[in-house]
Amino acid sequence: MSVILKRKISTKKARLAVIGLGYVGLPLAVNFAKAGFMVFGLDKDADRVAQVNKKKSYILDIPTKDVAKVVNNGRLKAQTEFDILKTVDVIIVCVPTPLKRKYTPDITYIVSAIRTIRKFLKKDTLIILESTTYPGTTEELIRPKLEKGGLKAGKDFFLSFSPERIDPGNKKYDVTRIPKVVGGLTPKSGELTKLLYEKIIKKIHVVSSAKAAEMTKLLENTFRIINIGWVNEVAMMSHKMGIDIWEVIEAANTKPFGFMPFYPGLGVGGHCIPDDPLYLYWKARHHGFSSKFIKLSADTNSHMPYYVVDCLKDILKEKKKILKKTKLLVVGVTYKKDVKDLRKSPALKLIEILQQNECSVSYFDPIIPYLNIGKIDMTSIKLTPGAVAKYDCVLIATDHTRVNYKLILKYARLIYDLRNIYGRLKHKKVKKI
Repeated sequence: MSVILKRKISTKKARLAVIGLGYVGLPLAVNFAKAGFMVFGLDKDADRVAQVNKKKSYILDIPTKDVAKVVNNGRLKAQTEFDILKTVDVIIVCVPTPLKRKYTPDITYIVSAIRTIRKFLKKDTLIILESTTYPGTTEELIRPKLEKGGLKAGKDFFLSFSPERIDPGNKKYDVTRIPKVVGGLTPKSGELTKLLYEKIIKKIHVVSSAKAAEMTKLLENTFRIINIGWVNEVAMMSHKMGIDIWEVIEAANTKPFGFMPFYPGLGVGGHCIPDDPLYLYWKARHHGFSSKFIKLSADTNSHMPYYVVDCLKDILKEKKKILKKTKLLVVGVTYKKDVKDLRKSPALKLIEILQQNECSVSYFDPIIPYLNIGKIDMTSIKLTPGAVAKYDCVLIATDHTRVNYKLILKYARLIYDLRNIYGRLKHKKVKKI
Protein backbone atom coordinates (compact mmCIF):
# COMPACT_ATOMS: atom_id res chain seq x y z
CA MET A 1 0.00 0.00 0.00
CA SER A 2 1.20 3.47 -0.80
CA VAL A 3 2.22 5.03 2.51
CA ILE A 4 1.82 8.52 1.05
CA LEU A 5 -1.68 7.86 -0.29
CA LYS A 6 -2.71 6.23 2.97
CA ARG A 7 -1.52 9.28 4.90
CA LYS A 8 -3.33 11.65 2.55
CA ILE A 9 -6.61 9.78 2.98
CA SER A 10 -6.19 9.49 6.75
CA THR A 11 -5.55 13.23 7.12
CA LYS A 12 -8.18 14.18 4.50
CA LYS A 13 -5.48 15.79 2.38
CA ALA A 14 -6.32 13.54 -0.57
CA ARG A 15 -7.90 15.33 -3.52
CA LEU A 16 -10.96 13.52 -4.87
CA ALA A 17 -12.64 13.51 -8.26
CA VAL A 18 -16.14 12.13 -8.73
CA ILE A 19 -17.01 11.37 -12.36
CA GLY A 20 -20.76 11.57 -12.89
CA LEU A 21 -22.90 13.91 -10.78
CA GLY A 22 -26.18 12.01 -10.84
CA TYR A 23 -28.12 10.20 -8.11
CA VAL A 24 -24.95 8.41 -6.97
CA GLY A 25 -22.16 10.87 -7.69
CA LEU A 26 -23.57 14.09 -6.24
CA PRO A 27 -24.38 12.62 -2.79
CA LEU A 28 -20.86 11.16 -2.61
CA ALA A 29 -19.22 14.40 -3.72
CA VAL A 30 -21.19 16.51 -1.23
CA ASN A 31 -20.61 14.16 1.70
CA PHE A 32 -16.87 13.83 1.08
CA ALA A 33 -16.68 17.62 0.82
CA LYS A 34 -18.63 17.97 4.07
CA ALA A 35 -16.12 15.59 5.68
CA GLY A 36 -13.28 17.95 4.76
CA PHE A 37 -11.93 16.60 1.47
CA MET A 38 -11.28 18.72 -1.60
CA VAL A 39 -13.67 17.30 -4.21
CA PHE A 40 -13.96 17.93 -7.94
CA GLY A 41 -17.28 16.93 -9.49
CA LEU A 42 -16.85 16.07 -13.15
CA ASP A 43 -19.71 15.71 -15.60
CA LYS A 44 -20.17 16.26 -19.32
CA ASP A 45 -23.63 17.67 -18.61
CA ALA A 46 -23.01 21.42 -18.48
CA ASP A 47 -26.39 22.05 -16.85
CA ARG A 48 -25.57 19.81 -13.89
CA VAL A 49 -22.21 21.48 -13.46
CA ALA A 50 -23.80 24.92 -13.61
CA GLN A 51 -26.42 23.95 -11.01
CA VAL A 52 -23.74 22.77 -8.57
CA ASN A 53 -21.64 25.89 -9.06
CA LYS A 54 -24.76 28.00 -8.54
CA LYS A 55 -25.08 26.20 -5.19
CA LYS A 56 -28.26 24.37 -6.14
CA SER A 57 -29.22 20.72 -5.76
CA TYR A 58 -31.16 18.80 -8.41
CA ILE A 59 -31.12 15.57 -6.40
CA LEU A 60 -34.00 14.90 -3.99
CA ASP A 61 -31.81 13.45 -1.23
CA ILE A 62 -29.30 16.33 -1.20
CA PRO A 63 -30.58 19.63 0.24
CA THR A 64 -29.55 22.77 -1.62
CA LYS A 65 -28.14 24.15 1.63
CA ASP A 66 -25.65 21.27 1.76
CA VAL A 67 -24.47 21.98 -1.79
CA ALA A 68 -24.23 25.70 -1.02
CA LYS A 69 -22.17 25.08 2.11
CA VAL A 70 -19.44 23.00 0.44
CA VAL A 71 -19.32 25.20 -2.66
CA ASN A 72 -19.04 28.33 -0.50
CA ASN A 73 -16.18 26.92 1.57
CA GLY A 74 -14.35 25.82 -1.58
CA ARG A 75 -14.52 22.08 -0.85
CA LEU A 76 -16.60 21.22 -3.93
CA LYS A 77 -16.00 22.45 -7.46
CA ALA A 78 -17.87 21.16 -10.50
CA GLN A 79 -16.53 21.27 -14.04
CA THR A 80 -16.88 19.72 -17.49
CA GLU A 81 -13.12 19.62 -18.16
CA PHE A 82 -11.43 16.41 -17.00
CA ASP A 83 -7.78 17.51 -17.01
CA ILE A 84 -8.01 18.06 -13.24
CA LEU A 85 -7.65 14.26 -12.97
CA LYS A 86 -3.86 14.61 -13.26
CA THR A 87 -3.82 16.38 -9.88
CA VAL A 88 -6.12 14.14 -7.82
CA ASP A 89 -5.38 11.17 -5.55
CA VAL A 90 -8.74 9.37 -5.69
CA ILE A 91 -11.13 8.96 -8.64
CA ILE A 92 -14.66 7.62 -8.08
CA VAL A 93 -16.58 6.62 -11.21
CA CYS A 94 -20.39 6.95 -11.01
CA VAL A 95 -21.55 6.85 -14.62
CA PRO A 96 -24.73 5.25 -16.05
CA THR A 97 -24.80 1.60 -17.13
CA PRO A 98 -27.94 1.14 -19.25
CA LEU A 99 -28.99 -1.87 -21.33
CA LYS A 100 -28.90 -2.32 -25.07
CA ARG A 101 -31.40 -4.50 -26.87
CA LYS A 102 -31.63 -8.21 -26.09
CA TYR A 103 -30.47 -7.76 -22.50
CA THR A 104 -26.94 -6.72 -23.50
CA PRO A 105 -25.03 -4.41 -21.10
CA ASP A 106 -24.07 -0.99 -22.41
CA ILE A 107 -20.78 -0.13 -20.75
CA THR A 108 -19.80 2.66 -23.12
CA TYR A 109 -19.99 5.27 -20.33
CA ILE A 110 -17.60 3.22 -18.18
CA VAL A 111 -15.21 2.68 -21.09
CA SER A 112 -15.27 6.38 -21.95
CA ALA A 113 -14.53 7.34 -18.33
CA ILE A 114 -11.67 4.84 -18.06
CA ARG A 115 -10.07 6.05 -21.30
CA THR A 116 -10.18 9.60 -19.99
CA ILE A 117 -8.70 8.52 -16.65
CA ARG A 118 -5.88 6.68 -18.42
CA LYS A 119 -4.81 9.90 -20.20
CA PHE A 120 -4.23 11.65 -16.86
CA LEU A 121 -3.45 8.73 -14.52
CA LYS A 122 -0.48 9.21 -12.23
CA LYS A 123 1.19 6.92 -9.70
CA ASP A 124 -0.36 6.38 -6.26
CA THR A 125 -3.93 7.02 -7.42
CA LEU A 126 -6.92 5.07 -6.11
CA ILE A 127 -9.67 4.41 -8.65
CA ILE A 128 -13.09 3.18 -7.48
CA LEU A 129 -15.92 2.09 -9.74
CA GLU A 130 -19.42 2.50 -8.26
CA SER A 131 -21.43 1.99 -11.44
CA THR A 132 -23.38 -1.27 -11.39
CA THR A 133 -21.97 -3.77 -13.85
CA TYR A 134 -21.45 -7.47 -14.52
CA PRO A 135 -19.04 -9.58 -12.43
CA GLY A 136 -15.53 -9.32 -13.84
CA THR A 137 -15.75 -5.78 -15.24
CA THR A 138 -13.13 -4.30 -12.90
CA GLU A 139 -10.61 -7.08 -13.39
CA GLU A 140 -11.24 -8.10 -16.99
CA LEU A 141 -12.09 -4.76 -18.62
CA ILE A 142 -10.98 -1.80 -16.52
CA ARG A 143 -7.62 -3.10 -15.35
CA PRO A 144 -6.26 -3.89 -18.86
CA LYS A 145 -7.48 -0.57 -20.26
CA LEU A 146 -5.80 1.39 -17.47
CA GLU A 147 -2.58 -0.63 -17.68
CA LYS A 148 -2.25 0.25 -21.38
CA GLY A 149 -0.89 3.57 -20.13
CA GLY A 150 2.15 1.80 -18.67
CA LEU A 151 1.25 1.82 -14.97
CA LYS A 152 0.47 -1.47 -13.20
CA ALA A 153 -2.56 -2.10 -10.98
CA GLY A 154 -1.69 -2.97 -7.38
CA LYS A 155 1.79 -1.50 -7.79
CA ASP A 156 1.54 1.92 -9.43
CA PHE A 157 -2.16 2.56 -8.89
CA PHE A 158 -4.99 0.95 -6.91
CA LEU A 159 -8.33 -0.27 -8.20
CA SER A 160 -11.56 -1.28 -6.42
CA PHE A 161 -15.25 -1.82 -6.96
CA SER A 162 -17.74 -0.55 -4.40
CA PRO A 163 -21.38 -0.81 -5.52
CA GLU A 164 -23.71 2.12 -5.04
CA ARG A 165 -26.69 1.45 -2.78
CA ILE A 166 -28.57 4.71 -3.16
CA ASP A 167 -32.31 4.48 -2.47
CA PRO A 168 -33.88 7.71 -3.79
CA GLY A 169 -36.31 9.27 -1.34
CA ASN A 170 -35.29 7.09 1.61
CA LYS A 171 -35.08 9.50 4.54
CA LYS A 172 -33.90 6.84 7.00
CA TYR A 173 -31.00 5.50 4.96
CA ASP A 174 -29.00 8.14 3.15
CA VAL A 175 -25.60 7.39 1.62
CA THR A 176 -23.81 7.75 4.98
CA ARG A 177 -26.08 5.26 6.80
CA ILE A 178 -26.05 2.44 4.26
CA PRO A 179 -23.26 -0.09 4.91
CA LYS A 180 -20.68 -0.03 2.10
CA VAL A 181 -19.40 -3.13 0.36
CA VAL A 182 -15.82 -2.86 -0.89
CA GLY A 183 -13.91 -5.26 -3.13
CA GLY A 184 -10.34 -4.40 -4.10
CA LEU A 185 -8.48 -5.80 -7.07
CA THR A 186 -5.76 -6.45 -4.50
CA PRO A 187 -5.93 -6.48 -0.67
CA LYS A 188 -4.06 -3.14 -0.61
CA SER A 189 -6.65 -1.59 -2.91
CA GLY A 190 -9.44 -2.84 -0.65
CA GLU A 191 -7.74 -1.44 2.46
CA LEU A 192 -7.31 2.01 0.90
CA THR A 193 -10.92 2.06 -0.29
CA LYS A 194 -12.16 1.04 3.14
CA LEU A 195 -10.04 3.76 4.74
CA LEU A 196 -11.54 6.35 2.39
CA TYR A 197 -15.19 5.41 2.80
CA GLU A 198 -14.85 5.21 6.58
CA LYS A 199 -14.57 9.00 6.53
CA ILE A 200 -18.26 9.34 5.55
CA ILE A 201 -19.90 5.92 6.06
CA LYS A 202 -20.31 4.19 9.41
CA LYS A 203 -19.98 0.55 8.38
CA ILE A 204 -17.72 -0.91 5.69
CA HIS A 205 -17.83 -4.57 4.66
CA VAL A 206 -14.77 -5.75 2.72
CA VAL A 207 -15.09 -8.76 0.42
CA SER A 208 -12.28 -10.81 -1.09
CA SER A 209 -12.36 -9.37 -4.62
CA ALA A 210 -13.84 -6.79 -6.95
CA LYS A 211 -15.76 -9.60 -8.65
CA ALA A 212 -17.42 -10.57 -5.34
CA ALA A 213 -18.45 -6.94 -4.78
CA GLU A 214 -19.88 -6.73 -8.30
CA MET A 215 -21.86 -9.92 -7.69
CA THR A 216 -23.12 -8.61 -4.34
CA LYS A 217 -24.86 -5.67 -5.99
CA LEU A 218 -26.46 -7.89 -8.60
CA LEU A 219 -27.64 -10.37 -5.98
CA GLU A 220 -29.37 -7.57 -4.06
CA ASN A 221 -31.26 -6.25 -7.08
CA THR A 222 -32.00 -9.67 -8.54
CA PHE A 223 -33.57 -10.65 -5.22
CA ARG A 224 -35.97 -7.77 -5.69
CA ILE A 225 -36.86 -8.25 -9.35
CA ILE A 226 -37.57 -11.94 -8.76
CA ASN A 227 -39.79 -11.33 -5.74
CA ILE A 228 -41.65 -8.48 -7.44
CA GLY A 229 -42.13 -10.68 -10.49
CA TRP A 230 -43.39 -13.50 -8.28
CA VAL A 231 -45.92 -11.35 -6.43
CA ASN A 232 -47.13 -9.90 -9.75
CA GLU A 233 -47.67 -13.44 -11.00
CA VAL A 234 -49.53 -14.32 -7.79
CA ALA A 235 -51.68 -11.19 -8.25
CA MET A 236 -52.70 -12.36 -11.72
CA MET A 237 -53.31 -15.86 -10.39
CA SER A 238 -55.38 -14.56 -7.45
CA HIS A 239 -57.46 -12.40 -9.77
CA LYS A 240 -58.41 -15.50 -11.76
CA MET A 241 -59.41 -17.22 -8.51
CA GLY A 242 -61.36 -14.27 -7.13
CA ILE A 243 -58.95 -13.75 -4.23
CA ASP A 244 -57.81 -10.34 -2.91
CA ILE A 245 -53.99 -10.49 -3.20
CA TRP A 246 -53.60 -7.50 -0.87
CA GLU A 247 -55.50 -9.28 1.89
CA VAL A 248 -53.35 -12.37 1.39
CA ILE A 249 -50.08 -10.38 1.60
CA GLU A 250 -51.31 -8.63 4.75
CA ALA A 251 -52.13 -12.00 6.33
CA ALA A 252 -48.83 -13.62 5.31
CA ASN A 253 -46.93 -10.65 6.74
CA THR A 254 -48.18 -11.50 10.24
CA LYS A 255 -45.66 -14.37 10.25
CA PRO A 256 -42.66 -13.15 12.27
CA PHE A 257 -40.12 -15.17 10.29
CA GLY A 258 -39.57 -16.60 6.83
CA PHE A 259 -41.65 -14.02 4.94
CA MET A 260 -40.93 -10.58 3.49
CA PRO A 261 -43.77 -8.64 1.84
CA PHE A 262 -43.53 -7.53 -1.79
CA TYR A 263 -46.43 -5.82 -3.51
CA PRO A 264 -47.92 -6.07 -7.01
CA GLY A 265 -48.12 -3.16 -9.40
CA LEU A 266 -47.29 -2.04 -12.91
CA GLY A 267 -43.83 -3.58 -12.79
CA VAL A 268 -40.45 -2.08 -11.89
CA GLY A 269 -38.80 1.24 -12.64
CA GLY A 270 -35.74 3.32 -11.94
CA HIS A 271 -32.32 2.18 -13.10
CA CYS A 272 -31.33 -0.59 -10.72
CA ILE A 273 -34.18 -3.11 -10.65
CA PRO A 274 -35.11 -3.21 -14.37
CA ASP A 275 -31.50 -3.32 -15.66
CA ASP A 276 -29.02 -4.66 -13.12
CA PRO A 277 -30.25 -8.27 -12.87
CA LEU A 278 -30.03 -8.53 -16.66
CA TYR A 279 -26.33 -7.73 -16.45
CA LEU A 280 -26.02 -10.92 -14.39
CA TYR A 281 -28.25 -12.80 -16.83
CA TRP A 282 -26.00 -11.72 -19.73
CA LYS A 283 -22.77 -12.64 -17.92
CA ALA A 284 -24.11 -16.01 -16.78
CA ARG A 285 -24.95 -16.90 -20.40
CA HIS A 286 -21.31 -16.25 -21.33
CA HIS A 287 -20.43 -18.94 -18.80
CA GLY A 288 -22.94 -21.37 -20.29
CA PHE A 289 -25.57 -20.81 -17.59
CA SER A 290 -29.11 -19.63 -18.27
CA SER A 291 -30.81 -17.94 -15.31
CA LYS A 292 -34.46 -18.84 -15.74
CA PHE A 293 -35.58 -16.86 -12.68
CA ILE A 294 -34.12 -13.55 -13.89
CA LYS A 295 -35.53 -13.85 -17.41
CA LEU A 296 -38.97 -14.97 -16.23
CA SER A 297 -39.18 -12.20 -13.61
CA ALA A 298 -38.10 -9.51 -16.08
CA ASP A 299 -40.66 -10.71 -18.62
CA THR A 300 -43.44 -10.90 -16.01
CA ASN A 301 -42.78 -7.38 -14.76
CA SER A 302 -42.52 -5.86 -18.24
CA HIS A 303 -45.85 -7.52 -19.13
CA MET A 304 -47.75 -5.93 -16.23
CA PRO A 305 -48.84 -2.70 -18.02
CA TYR A 306 -50.33 -4.85 -20.80
CA TYR A 307 -52.07 -7.05 -18.24
CA VAL A 308 -53.52 -3.98 -16.52
CA VAL A 309 -54.92 -2.70 -19.83
CA ASP A 310 -56.51 -6.09 -20.52
CA CYS A 311 -58.11 -6.02 -17.07
CA LEU A 312 -59.27 -2.47 -17.66
CA LYS A 313 -61.06 -3.63 -20.81
CA ASP A 314 -62.96 -6.19 -18.71
CA ILE A 315 -63.80 -3.61 -16.05
CA LEU A 316 -65.16 -1.21 -18.66
CA LYS A 317 -67.07 -4.00 -20.34
CA GLU A 318 -68.98 -4.54 -17.09
CA LYS A 319 -70.04 -0.88 -17.41
CA LYS A 320 -71.02 -1.48 -21.05
CA LYS A 321 -68.09 0.61 -22.31
CA ILE A 322 -65.19 -0.14 -24.61
CA LEU A 323 -61.61 1.05 -24.19
CA LYS A 324 -61.42 2.95 -27.47
CA LYS A 325 -62.26 6.66 -27.06
CA THR A 326 -62.60 6.23 -23.28
CA LYS A 327 -61.46 9.21 -21.18
CA LEU A 328 -58.91 8.05 -18.62
CA LEU A 329 -56.92 9.71 -15.85
CA VAL A 330 -53.63 8.18 -14.65
CA VAL A 331 -52.68 9.27 -11.13
CA GLY A 332 -48.94 9.14 -10.42
CA VAL A 333 -46.37 8.75 -13.20
CA THR A 334 -43.05 8.39 -11.38
CA TYR A 335 -41.62 4.92 -10.85
CA LYS A 336 -41.65 5.30 -7.06
CA LYS A 337 -43.83 6.91 -4.43
CA ASP A 338 -42.91 10.53 -3.59
CA VAL A 339 -39.74 10.42 -5.71
CA LYS A 340 -39.31 12.81 -8.65
CA ASP A 341 -37.85 10.20 -10.97
CA LEU A 342 -39.32 9.02 -14.27
CA ARG A 343 -36.57 6.58 -15.26
CA LYS A 344 -38.22 3.53 -16.83
CA SER A 345 -41.44 4.25 -14.98
CA PRO A 346 -44.00 1.58 -15.89
CA ALA A 347 -46.70 4.25 -15.57
CA LEU A 348 -45.30 5.85 -18.73
CA LYS A 349 -45.55 2.52 -20.51
CA LEU A 350 -49.16 2.27 -19.35
CA ILE A 351 -49.92 5.70 -20.86
CA GLU A 352 -48.27 4.69 -24.14
CA ILE A 353 -50.36 1.52 -24.40
CA LEU A 354 -53.56 3.41 -23.60
CA GLN A 355 -52.76 5.98 -26.28
CA GLN A 356 -52.10 3.18 -28.77
CA ASN A 357 -55.60 1.94 -27.96
CA GLU A 358 -56.93 5.37 -28.99
CA CYS A 359 -57.93 6.38 -25.47
CA SER A 360 -58.05 9.98 -24.34
CA VAL A 361 -55.46 9.93 -21.56
CA SER A 362 -54.62 12.63 -19.00
CA TYR A 363 -52.51 12.44 -15.86
CA PHE A 364 -52.13 13.99 -12.45
CA ASP A 365 -48.90 13.93 -10.47
CA PRO A 366 -48.17 16.39 -7.63
CA ILE A 367 -44.41 16.38 -8.35
CA ILE A 368 -44.30 16.07 -12.15
CA PRO A 369 -45.90 19.19 -13.71
CA TYR A 370 -45.42 18.09 -17.33
CA LEU A 371 -44.34 15.11 -19.44
CA ASN A 372 -42.36 15.35 -22.67
CA ILE A 373 -40.92 11.89 -23.15
CA GLY A 374 -41.04 10.04 -26.46
CA LYS A 375 -44.57 10.31 -27.82
CA ILE A 376 -45.97 11.52 -24.48
CA ASP A 377 -46.40 15.28 -24.35
CA MET A 378 -48.88 16.50 -21.75
CA THR A 379 -49.32 18.63 -18.64
CA SER A 380 -50.60 17.44 -15.28
CA ILE A 381 -54.26 18.34 -14.71
CA LYS A 382 -55.52 20.11 -11.61
CA LEU A 383 -57.20 17.62 -9.30
CA THR A 384 -60.62 19.18 -8.79
CA PRO A 385 -64.06 17.59 -8.34
CA GLY A 386 -65.15 18.71 -11.79
CA ALA A 387 -61.97 17.44 -13.45
CA VAL A 388 -62.13 14.02 -11.80
CA ALA A 389 -65.83 13.57 -12.60
CA LYS A 390 -65.36 13.89 -16.35
CA TYR A 391 -63.20 10.76 -16.69
CA ASP A 392 -64.64 7.32 -17.35
CA CYS A 393 -61.99 5.77 -15.08
CA VAL A 394 -59.18 6.91 -12.79
CA LEU A 395 -56.16 4.60 -12.64
CA ILE A 396 -53.98 4.97 -9.55
CA ALA A 397 -50.52 3.98 -10.81
CA THR A 398 -48.20 5.50 -8.19
CA ASP A 399 -49.27 6.04 -4.59
CA HIS A 400 -47.89 9.53 -3.87
CA THR A 401 -48.63 10.90 -0.42
CA ARG A 402 -49.75 14.33 -1.63
CA VAL A 403 -52.85 13.19 -3.49
CA ASN A 404 -56.42 13.79 -2.33
CA TYR A 405 -57.66 10.21 -2.59
CA LYS A 406 -60.89 11.08 -0.75
CA LEU A 407 -61.72 13.57 -3.49
CA ILE A 408 -61.04 10.92 -6.14
CA LEU A 409 -63.24 8.40 -4.33
CA LYS A 410 -66.08 10.89 -4.02
CA TYR A 411 -66.13 12.25 -7.58
CA ALA A 412 -64.66 9.54 -9.82
CA ARG A 413 -67.07 7.43 -11.84
CA LEU A 414 -64.77 4.41 -11.65
CA ILE A 415 -61.40 3.76 -9.98
CA TYR A 416 -58.83 1.12 -10.93
CA ASP A 417 -56.65 1.00 -7.80
CA LEU A 418 -53.28 -0.50 -8.71
CA ARG A 419 -51.62 0.38 -5.38
CA ASN A 420 -54.26 -0.68 -2.84
CA ILE A 421 -54.84 2.92 -1.76
CA TYR A 422 -58.32 2.12 -0.55
CA GLY A 423 -57.30 -1.02 1.33
CA ARG A 424 -60.21 -3.15 2.48
CA LEU A 425 -62.81 -0.57 1.53
CA LYS A 426 -65.67 -2.25 -0.30
CA HIS A 427 -67.03 0.17 -2.85
CA LYS A 428 -68.75 -0.58 -6.13
CA LYS A 429 -66.69 2.00 -8.03
CA VAL A 430 -63.28 0.71 -6.79
CA LYS A 431 -61.57 -2.16 -8.64
CA LYS A 432 -58.19 -3.55 -7.57
CA ILE A 433 -55.34 -5.23 -9.38
